[in-house]
Amino acid sequence: MERVQELHDAPLAPLTTFRLGGPATRLLTATTDAEVIDAVREADAAGTPLLIIGGGSNLVIGDKGFAGTALRIATKGFALDGTKLELAAGEVWTDAVERTVEAGLAGIECLAGIPGSAGATPIQNVGAYGQEVSATITEVVAYDRTAGETVTIPNAECAFSYRHSRFKAEPGRYVVLRVRFELEDAGGLSAPLKYPETARALGVEAGDRVPAATARETVLKLRAGKGMVLDPEDHDTWSAGSFFTNPILTEEEFAAFHARVAERLGPDVKAPAFPAGEGLTKTSAAWLIDKAGFTKGYGTGPARISTKHTLALTNRGDATTEDLLALAREVVAGVREAFGVTLVNEPVTVGVRL
Repeated sequence: MERVQELHDAPLAPLTTFRLGGPATRLLTATTDAEVIDAVREADAAGTPLLIIGGGSNLVIGDKGFAGTALRIATKGFALDGTKLELAAGEVWTDAVERTVEAGLAGIECLAGIPGSAGATPIQNVGAYGQEVSATITEVVAYDRTAGETVTIPNAECAFSYRHSRFKAEPGRYVVLRVRFELEDAGGLSAPLKYPETARALGVEAGDRVPAATARETVLKLRAGKGMVLDPEDHDTWSAGSFFTNPILTEEEFAAFHARVAERLGPDVKAPAFPAGEGLTKTSAAWLIDKAGFTKGYGTGPARISTKHTLALTNRGDATTEDLLALAREVVAGVREAFGVTLVNEPVTVGVRL
């Protein structure tokens, strides 16, 4: 095995945007695909538990840490060939977005400011402001731990859906090495804007195009206003961004929810509702949290709801993971009691459960 950087009893909190969690028995940092594969194979052969860490923006690690090998993927690689883009898994996502916009290409400009690494984007099918990576990913190169080989998975076989994918459905099987995209050359313009808030902020209609750089800058401002752009000085960004996914309800579930809203808030109040496929409706987790009484800044302990956005749970500086989970459980229970809807956490939990 190539010699990767190796640390023992290594703190993991600094590798996460929450800045929470205990140490790993061993921490390896891999800077090439070969190092990643070797480290994974070694752990699998020895039966050692393995935790993959990219940008750490979607991880909630327990206070006891991780008894096993944590593998930090720090690979580099940004290759643009016409409208084709290939990113190494360890590339900083928001930097990659900026470089594609500078190259005059459209397709991921509204995903600016999302923390984390490129390799994590297909796992969650990362999306924001009307764009999802599944719309531009052509294929994902990954190490398949079950087959013991490197595989190239085309978009159609990634099983992408809202904040979900084949990679998330089979946790622990695939280690993403590279992600390939097909972007659009629209003469420096953005893709058609799909998200009403973005269009409003730009003073245009949904479906219009604007300069891609302008779309990117607008999204960054919108995200920063919600504490969703990393800033070490701002505890509102000591978070995993959106902590809960937006619930998707069947017709029956939505009817029951609608009745609860009318009963609690009055018959004239309409909950946010967006079509989410045949017979399904998506509603807003942020709206649910707020209307259940968990407003911005809620909490008295070291873990609180962000002062800028009800969907972000934050570490105010000296929280523990248990503090964070206690707050998350309180919010889940409160929303369930108020509206009969059970929120699901978006970040991956390690050694703990919500």
